[in-house]
Amino acid sequence: MTASDATRQRPIGIDLFAGAGGLSLGFEQAGFDVAAAVEIDPIHCATHKFNFPNSAVVCVSVANVTGDEIRRKAGLSNADIDVVFGGAPCQGFSLMGKRAFDDPRNQLVFHFVRLVSELRPKYFVFENVKGLTLGRHVEFLRELVAALGNTGYDVASPHQVLNAADFCIPQDRQRLFVIGARSGLSEPNYPKPLDRRITVWEAIGDLPDADQFEELNTADEVRAKWETEASYARKLRGLESDPTDFSYGREFDANILTSSLRTGHTEISRQRFMSTEHGKTEPVSRFRKLPPGGLCNTLRAGTDSARGAFTSPRPIHPFLPRVITVREAARLHSYPDWFRFHSTKWHGFRQIGNSVPPLLGRAVASGIIKALGVKPQKPEAQLQTGEAVLLTFDMGAASQYFQVPHNTIAQRTRKQNTNQQDLWRVAHA
Repeated sequence: MTASDATRQRPIGIDLFAGAGGLSLGFEQAGFDVAAAVEIDPIHCATHKFNFPNSAVVCVSVANVTGDEIRRKAGLSNADIDVVFGGAPCQGFSLMGKRAFDDPRNQLVFHFVRLVSELRPKYFVFENVKGLTLGRHVEFLRELVAALGNTGYDVASPHQVLNAADFCIPQDRQRLFVIGARSGLSEPNYPKPLDRRITVWEAIGDLPDADQFEELNTADEVRAKWETEASYARKLRGLESDPTDFSYGREFDANILTSSLRTGHTEISRQRFMSTEHGKTEPVSRFRKLPPGGLCNTLRAGTDSARGAFTSPRPIHPFLPRVITVREAARLHSYPDWFRFHSTKWHGFRQIGNSVPPLLGRAVASGIIKALGVKPQKPEAQLQTGEAVLLTFDMGAASQYFQVPHNTIAQRTRKQNTNQQDLWRVAHA
C-alpha cells in the first residue's frame, strides 16, 4: 500500500497555527492524515515540512488565507474535511470594554472561526491557555462558543482543561480544549484521565549525556549506542510498538542522538545546579531542578523575535550539572525520537514550548475518530523525513524557501542591555 492509497482511506485533518507540529502528530497518531498545516513562521514551516513530508505547508497568517486556498494547496478539491484543529497564539485576549472579537488583538481566534465556517469540517478542536477560563476572559470564551454556534456547530459542553500529566506525559501542563461537531453529527467526547503517570526519569533516564560528546558543541546530532528500558522511552525511541499509535512510521536510526546541542555553563553555575534539591528552583538562574520520580514543570517557549527573543527558563537535569537538551525536553513533551527540531537551541526549545504534547493531542483526536465511527489502522507505508537543511534555515533562508517576505516574523534581536547580558552569563555561560 502506498502513502497516497492510505491517504484516501484515512480521515482528513487541517492544522491551523501548526507550529512545528505537535497537534499534527497527535492527530496523525490517532488515525488522521493531516492534509495541510497553516503556519506564519517560515522556520516553523520548514520544521513541519521536514517531519510531515505528505502535508502541504501553507506559510501564511490565518488572517490572510481562505478556506478555498487551503483546499487548493492541499489538493482536496471538494473533499469533505473531517476535522480542523489548532491553538491560536494568546495575544492577551483583551476585552477593554468592548466585544472581545472587536479587539484587533483577538482577531486570530476570529479567523479560526472564519476558517472553520469556510472549510465546513465535520468536527473542530480549539486549544488554548487555561487562563481563558478565568476571570473576565470567560466572556471571550462565551463569545467564541457563540460564534461557532452561529456557523452551524454544536460545542461539546462543558469545555475542559486537560493536564498533559493525566495522559502519560511526564509534565504538569494544563491547556483548554473546546471541541464541537457540525450540527446533526454525533457529539465527540473529551478524553478521560488515565490511571498511570510517567516520571521524568522514565522519559530521559536512558539518554546519553550530551556533555560527553565534543561533536555536540557545534552540531545537534551524534552517533551513539545506549540501552533503553522504560516502556515510555522505548516507544519514543521506536524500540517497542505502541498499539494506540496509528501514525506512519518514519525511517529512522535509533542509534543517532539528535537535537542535543550542548549548553555551556560556568563552573560556579554547575556547582549551584548540583547543590539544588530535586523539585526546587535554583535561586540565581531561577531554573527548576527536575525531580527524577516526579513531573517536569510546564515547558515554556519564551518570547518570540518581535518581543525580544528572551529564552524561557530551562529545567536543570536531575543528576547532571546542566540544563536539559532539546531532545530531553522533547521526551518530556512526548515527541518520538525521529521527530526533529530546528538545529539551534533557541528555536528548538521554542518549538517544543509552543506546541501541544503529541500524546495529549492524540487523546483528544481519538475522541473525534470515535465520533466519526472510524476504526483507525496503522499504515504500512514508511515515510522518509525531509532534507536536513530544512532544520538549519535562518529567517532569511526560510522566507526565501517558502517565498514569503523576510520580515514576515520580526528578526531575532541579539542586542541586550547590561543587566540582561549579566543574567545570561550567570545562567548559561
